[in-house]
Amino acid sequence: MLLCALMGFSSGLPLYVLIQLLPAWLRRQGTSLEAIGLFSLTQLPYTWKFLWAPLLDRFAPPFWGRRRGWALVAQVGLFALLLAFGALDAASHTRTIAGVALLVAFFSATQDIVLDAYRRELLPDEELGLGNALFVNTYRAAGLVPGGLALIVADRAPWLVVHAMVAASMGIGILATVLAPDLGARTVSPASLWDAVVGPFREFFTRRDIGSSLVVLLFLFAYKLGDNMATALATPFYLDLGFSMTTIGTVAKLVGFWSTVVGALVGGVVMTRIGINRALWIFGAAQLVSILGFAALAEIGPNVTALAVVVAFEFLGAGLGTAAFVAFIARATHRSFTATQYALFSSFIALPRSLASASTGYLVGTLGYPRFFLVCTGLAIPGMLLLFRVAPWRKDAPAESRG
Repeated sequence: MLLCALMGFSSGLPLYVLIQLLPAWLRRQGTSLEAIGLFSLTQLPYTWKFLWAPLLDRFAPPFWGRRRGWALVAQVGLFALLLAFGALDAASHTRTIAGVALLVAFFSATQDIVLDAYRRELLPDEELGLGNALFVNTYRAAGLVPGGLALIVADRAPWLVVHAMVAASMGIGILATVLAPDLGARTVSPASLWDAVVGPFREFFTRRDIGSSLVVLLFLFAYKLGDNMATALATPFYLDLGFSMTTIGTVAKLVGFWSTVVGALVGGVVMTRIGINRALWIFGAAQLVSILGFAALAEIGPNVTALAVVVAFEFLGAGLGTAAFVAFIARATHRSFTATQYALFSSFIALPRSLASASTGYLVGTLGYPRFFLVCTGLAIPGMLLLFRVAPWRKDAPAESRG
């Protein structure tokens, strides 16, 4: 469970740099909302990571084994790239920043492939709920560094210091890799590169009929669509309402942290009692309602108490929904192709975050913030309706074979 928590922080940190710190940094330097929205396209490696996942399943570095070795390569690369942001000027190096952000997304997606596979191979089925709840909530807690602490520091120190502090936080991921035991004989790599590439897809689409398989993939795309779009411009939204970066950072750090702690405890315990299917329904409903908090805040204006309530509910509701979602994905993987199948499934989650979020700046410019968040709420409904097919309330058994 400790490893799940440390790995969750390491996985979440670079993503939240891209979706929280970079938008705040660029907005503070006068970059338009339309341009910041287009920066979401630098996250496309999260969508395409299943393309190189078979290589990570088939081959191993000459040190620390297949999972831990690739994790260390990705984490050291992320440390260097996050540090490189500090040498750039947001006003004059926008294209270079976009290139570095693209590389951050690539190394971050690579880290996710390896850590997701390692966690699935580490945890027995009965511990998936609790382990993934801890992983997801520390994943989200990692956002308190670039989205909370870094913003407070940015009001008092140069951006070089801010980026160096965030980069140093990758040391937590490296520590997790050092502490992690080598699973060794517990995992078996594919016999050939062809088997590593073709096997995961063949297994998934032959496990059930084609129609049901496509419905599962559609569900993976739709379940987090509304939430991902709503949070894509959260930090610029707070700034545009008139909150200072110190206020945003302080509220996110204090309120977000405790909401995350509660979410980890409640989500893990509840899932062990009610199962993953029912958790998807209950937590998904909380996730949907949390989007309406942004619409309410847009009408209320720069009220610190309202900001605290919105942040708390977003961290709790969306965090719980993600915890159940990640447990569902882990349950759906086959142990023979863990990395590639997990990467494929999680790519369908990242697709709306990368593509749909790129349009958020234009939508806000056309609709205004209140109506934009109402649209996001509406986009969350189809994912909930698909639960009737992929996760019926009264059935929590493996419709998804785990191998």
